[in-house]
Amino acid sequence: MKKRKMGLALSLVLAAGTILGACGTSDDKKEEGKGSDDKKNFSVAMVTDVGGVDDKSFNQSAWEGIQAFGKENGLKKGKGGYDYLQSKSDADYATNLNTLVRNEFDLIYGIGFKLVEDIKEIASQRPDNKFAIVDEVVDAKNVASITFKEEQGSFLVGVAAALSSKSDKVGFIGGMDSPLINKFEAGFTAGVKSVKPNADVKVQYAGGFDKADIGKEMANSMYKQGVDIIFHASGGTGNGVFTAATELKKKDNNANVWVIGVDSDQFEEGNVPGTDLNITLTSMIKRVDLAVKDLATKTMNGEFPGGKTIQYGLDEDAVGVATTGDHLSADTLKAVQEWTEKIKAGEVKIPTTREELKAMKF
Repeated sequence: MKKRKMGLALSLVLAAGTILGACGTSDDKKEEGKGSDDKKNFSVAMVTDVGGVDDKSFNQSAWEGIQAFGKENGLKKGKGGYDYLQSKSDADYATNLNTLVRNEFDLIYGIGFKLVEDIKEIASQRPDNKFAIVDEVVDAKNVASITFKEEQGSFLVGVAAALSSKSDKVGFIGGMDSPLINKFEAGFTAGVKSVKPNADVKVQYAGGFDKADIGKEMANSMYKQGVDIIFHASGGTGNGVFTAATELKKKDNNANVWVIGVDSDQFEEGNVPGTDLNITLTSMIKRVDLAVKDLATKTMNGEFPGGKTIQYGLDEDAVGVATTGDHLSADTLKAVQEWTEKIKAGEVKIPTTREELKAMKF
């Protein structure tokens, strides 16, 4: 296997101006308020969910987007510039959001659907402040909502998994059994079944996004059952999935175990210590970084889309399949591209729930 990092992602030729210009416009006039007219004084911050800012996935991608925005606009990390607060438990969400309000940040992000209730409550208490929620929708004039078509990217990595599996047994490990993560599960399973209707897809949920020990335990159990590829959508819990696979590969270099990463390109997470091997088959890219950066730019320019939902999918080049490491065959990449075009053309409707998945014919 090659460890050469290509830095590419299928269907992700992303120029920020191209993708983000297509993701919604606003006819609203420039709003009054802090940061609207003086870019140098604009500030932005985010509150992570319990996965942490260094989860190598969702939160980290969001933070990278905020850092890129800050550096591009000459801001400094900290109060008056760009910053983040990390949540160690669900109880920290409200406290952290209120701390950022008191520190007078112009735009405050809640990263992840678990912050939705706290965003709703605090936004109603602070009508003059601007908030944004990622992966949920809040119906409030001072809240902008960012969502993604995760089922599309998950379907594509499902196609890749089906065509790459030797055992015809693949697995899915989710963080919380919720409508959002169900989109990943349904899309992935549909992708697998669309290529190999008789393939076995094993599904388990860890009950949280910060349970690496449970993720490792679940992954080891699946691998013992003959699963050779696991797609995780579980934030920090996925670190345990990678640990299970890398340990098995280090013990036996011929072990046929793979992981599909999520949100960010998780190729590096698949490096097997002390070897040149890597077990990351691919990753389902979800460009949270660009979405967060886009909304911050709009808000700084007085175009805050309060009360609106901006959705990112294949049409915006915001989800896709990473090719770092060259672990996907030419035939697999060709099939992924063909399915991508079918989805964009509206020829395939990807399920977002288990009910929609059951209704599909394979």
